[in-house]
Amino acid sequence: MPIAIIPQEADLSQDRVYKFARILTDYSAHIVPGDRVLLEGTLEALPLVSALYETILERGGHPYPALEIPEQEELFFKYATEEQLAHLPELRNYAYENFESRIRIHSVTNTRALSGADPKKQAQFGATTAPILATQMRRGAANDFKWVTTLFPTRAFAMEANMGYLDYADFVFNAVHAEDDDPIGYWQSVKTEQAKIIARLEGHDQVKLRGPNVDLTLSIKERKFLNACGEHNMPDGEVYTGPVESSVDGWVKYTYPAVYKGRVVEGVELTFVEGKVIDVKSKTNQDFLLSTLDSDAGSRYVGEFAIGTNYEIDRATGNILFDEKIGGSFHMALGAGYPETGSSNKSVIHWDMICDMRQDAEIELDGEVIYKNGKFVF
Repeated sequence: MPIAIIPQEADLSQDRVYKFARILTDYSAHIVPGDRVLLEGTLEALPLVSALYETILERGGHPYPALEIPEQEELFFKYATEEQLAHLPELRNYAYENFESRIRIHSVTNTRALSGADPKKQAQFGATTAPILATQMRRGAANDFKWVTTLFPTRAFAMEANMGYLDYADFVFNAVHAEDDDPIGYWQSVKTEQAKIIARLEGHDQVKLRGPNVDLTLSIKERKFLNACGEHNMPDGEVYTGPVESSVDGWVKYTYPAVYKGRVVEGVELTFVEGKVIDVKSKTNQDFLLSTLDSDAGSRYVGEFAIGTNYEIDRATGNILFDEKIGGSFHMALGAGYPETGSSNKSVIHWDMICDMRQDAEIELDGEVIYKNGKFVF
């Protein structure tokens, strides 16, 4: 077996790192000969990047690693001038416009690195790079761009999850099923089971969510649900759509911290009228929350409504890639919607916020209860 670069102190066997790489190349991104693949991550993800580089070559693809230097984002927002904030990253933009695939590996060494960054600078650079996100969504919807987002265990993520590093590494590899004899077969079975849920949801109109932390209505009329089964996110486990933009009404208090651009906002409460957030509260970082929600015309509207289905992810870890999949929760993203769902909402932001539904909660679909206390009941 090829030799990956593995930190000596880490309990990361070559077998499961390479199996993780094969899940990403053979199942998630479906790499075929000739595919150009952008590999985004930090140096902390080097074991997986090395395994992916070799695996992509074996599949006949062309890997292009693009690894961040330590403190890259922190340095940028500290020193970038107006001109630099307005400069579109040309290499990344080219890859998103022209490559067949990109695999992003979240692998930060400090989850709070941007806690002191100027939110105005972040918002300005977000507007500059908005065309890259728009390209990802447009080409992804057309099946021209096989984008995948995943995570490699780091000590920073372990601390955020209140776990030891080795325990957290086990948690991550178990969640992506790199320990399984047939991980691809597992994710194919997830796809099949979630297709049954989608068949029940589509073709309806009014959704009502009721519980101790939510009293919301929204419309999914003529909208398409997508099956999040490991093709764009790894790990995965959700069904999602873009609600009718003007249909969201009511109130929600998100039970998990909302994390965005290195900032943690706790106790977020939002009130919607005709689709738009009209009242905002939070226990922490409210200035950041408000400035982000005022990014543009679409940032106070919902681009995504989703129900988490992964009951193996049974705890909040402070990382949205995992937390939004928690079985027994729903989440909504403010900002950009996925065009393939029918959403027309456009924004420079896409901020997922999660609410637990496992106690005294239910979801009605056109007047019929289909979900109760964290489980579908049909």
